Amino acid sequence: MVYAGKDTFTGKPRYLREAAASEKEAEKLVTKLLNQVDEQRQPRSSITVRQTIDKWFEVAEHERSTRKRLMQLLRDYLDPKFGSTQLSKLTAEDLERFYAALRRCKKLCNGGSKDHECKGLSNSSIRSMHFMLRAATDVAVRYNYVHVNVAALAQPPSFKRPEPDPPSPEEIAAVLNDAWRDLAWGALLWLVMITGARRGEVCVLRWSDVDLARGTVMIERAADENEDGEIEEKGTKSGQKRKIGLDPFTVEILQAHQQAASEQCKALGTELQPSSFVFSTTPDFSRPMRPDSVTSRYRRAAIRNNLRSRRLHSIRHYSATELLNSGVDLRIVSGRLGHGSGGATTLRFYSAWSEKVDKAAAGVLADLIPRPNPNLRTPQSPYEVLAAELRAAISNGTYSSGDPLPTTTQLAERHKVSAGTVNRAIAMLKADGLVEASRGKRASVV
Repeated sequence: MVYAGKDTFTGKPRYLREAAASEKEAEKLVTKLLNQVDEQRQPRSSITVRQTIDKWFEVAEHERSTRKRLMQLLRDYLDPKFGSTQLSKLTAEDLERFYAALRRCKKLCNGGSKDHECKGLSNSSIRSMHFMLRAATDVAVRYNYVHVNVAALAQPPSFKRPEPDPPSPEEIAAVLNDAWRDLAWGALLWLVMITGARRGEVCVLRWSDVDLARGTVMIERAADENEDGEIEEKGTKSGQKRKIGLDPFTVEILQAHQQAASEQCKALGTELQPSSFVFSTTPDFSRPMRPDSVTSRYRRAAIRNNLRSRRLHSIRHYSATELLNSGVDLRIVSGRLGHGSGGATTLRFYSAWSEKVDKAAAGVLADLIPRPNPNLRTPQSPYEVLAAELRAAISNGTYSSGDPLPTTTQLAERHKVSAGTVNRAIAMLKADGLVEASRGKRASVV
């Protein structure tokens, strides 16, 4: 046993221990452990994985929704598996085997349970856990709890390119027809489809953000649910404001919805204010809709109408793919969706549809550019020059149909080329269908 200093996390003395079968072997082990202490190769703390992540949460900054998701992953997967494990004893192999098991079954049944159907955790969720561990262990390294970030040595699953599966126009029509029994609900789904806005952005949209005269809507806030379940407003996901143009039909829908909302407020003895929410759960439109409620209502409508995708987000996919298929510029589509990467995110998510537009663009160019004709290229070799001169003579009538061409010897002397060059030029004209030639006979114009 060798004293290794105080635990940097708990402040308690730490000792390195190893068992030996003999006194001589014990002396060697003591020397080895002392070297570890001198070279600071031993862990400085017995801090656990859960304690490490808690330390990281104290200093890291996250959006409320991001932290909520990370806490869920910690609670459901990381804590039960590694929460009480000493960070210094965690290995890259432990993590990679854990990731592989989660990809097979998120309940970690390893195929041994018949009570459920195995369904793996998504690569994106596993990668979120991995980067949480990596960032937390970075903090532990900086605080001298450990010397090596084992999470940085482990390989997370690869990032899978998203493949959106938007509803078809027929499916969209079915769910919109179903929604139109309630003007407000129908207007909400229509606006999501036309603008491509996120559900949280539409939920906190106010009438002051809508300019019906100019046919525009300003997206600058999103809904955020706090710990008490109350809806607060925050900036958009990209941190950018965007103004989206509206077509005349959408303006008419919003005007009808605004008129109905105004009459409803008057019946309650109040007025619809510019600061009122466009879509609300309260009769006076004073409180925003809950994003989860919108998602649940859409899911029920999608199930009723047998849609392949039951996610509200699929309408956003529909908006993006239809715009791209119609040839709308990628940057315009990116701006309407609120992607803050200048089109890179849009291209990553909707590359399949961008490829269709790209192929259409190639077709346009192919129709505009003259078809290649090797006979029209500038002659370079002597036989090509001779063939071009003979072709021109045939075209201008110097040699008419059925006329014999000069002999090989005559052509060679006239153009100062060899007999082989003449033969190659005649063969070229024959291949073009301009002359007939056979062994022992003079070539003649077809």
